[in-house]
Amino acid sequence: MELRQLRYFVEVAEREHISEAAEHLHVAQSAVSRQISNLEEELGTALFERVGRNVKLTQIGKTFLEHSVAALKAIDFAVKQVEEYLDPAKGTIKIGFPTSLASYVLPTVISAFKKQYPNVQFHLRQGSYRYLIEAVKNRELNLAFLGPVPPNDESIHTSILFSEKVHALLPANHPLANLERINLSDLRKENFVLFPEGYILNKVAVDACKAAGFVPNVTTVGEDMDALKGLVAAGIGVTLLPESSLYDSTPRLTVKMAVENPAITRTVGVIYPTNRELGPSEQVFLKFIDSFFSRLNQFL
Repeated sequence: MELRQLRYFVEVAEREHISEAAEHLHVAQSAVSRQISNLEEELGTALFERVGRNVKLTQIGKTFLEHSVAALKAIDFAVKQVEEYLDPAKGTIKIGFPTSLASYVLPTVISAFKKQYPNVQFHLRQGSYRYLIEAVKNRELNLAFLGPVPPNDESIHTSILFSEKVHALLPANHPLANLERINLSDLRKENFVLFPEGYILNKVAVDACKAAGFVPNVTTVGEDMDALKGLVAAGIGVTLLPESSLYDSTPRLTVKMAVENPAITRTVGVIYPTNRELGPSEQVFLKFIDSFFSRLNQFL
């Protein structure tokens, strides 16, 4: 059994079409068909069945696909480790991040790292809280930044980098806009604009309001940080956002307000899998961010 056969098999399985797989692989259709046939002959069973011009996996083909994908990921990772062992400063790191860390934390860290390690490449993927955790577990991502840091899980390592406050963002003409700080209960009669249910920052905001003795009246939701800021600026409602998402500047026509009683905080950190050893470039990056935030925390 050859690696080429496995790669051709996975490509055909994902596209369910031999000619499209061949086009994507930049090889002749006959070559793909021949390798699939050789693989089925070696295994002693059919992996595909024809459905019109397309092909569909057989039941045992679905099982073989699952293990083939895992095997190819493991082999690709092994090759990557050898390459990085020879030169850790020239590796590639796949990093996931949520929208709340996209505007300040992530670019600040990567920019600082690239000054010391200009030849390390990054593949960046923005995603939801749950997606990022699962993507790290199944090796789709090498590591991910998250806030708040998830609870203990045997499949992932967690490392807290810093803690930050969550602020209220109010329209500039709001009656409370001239205060230095507010109690969260002061917003009990307000309309809220939040991330949709299922988003971690929705849970952070709703749990904080419940701790203050009320359930927020969520009238509008948005899946993007800038969208929420824009809704507040338009006077649609108020929101609660992490401090780092407001570092660069407070959006026009809004006021950032410190919240107390209860004070709301969240942890921010990085997660990486427990079921494999980190590659040399990843180890260099983790060591760098640990040092970077340790120095930063001294001034906070």
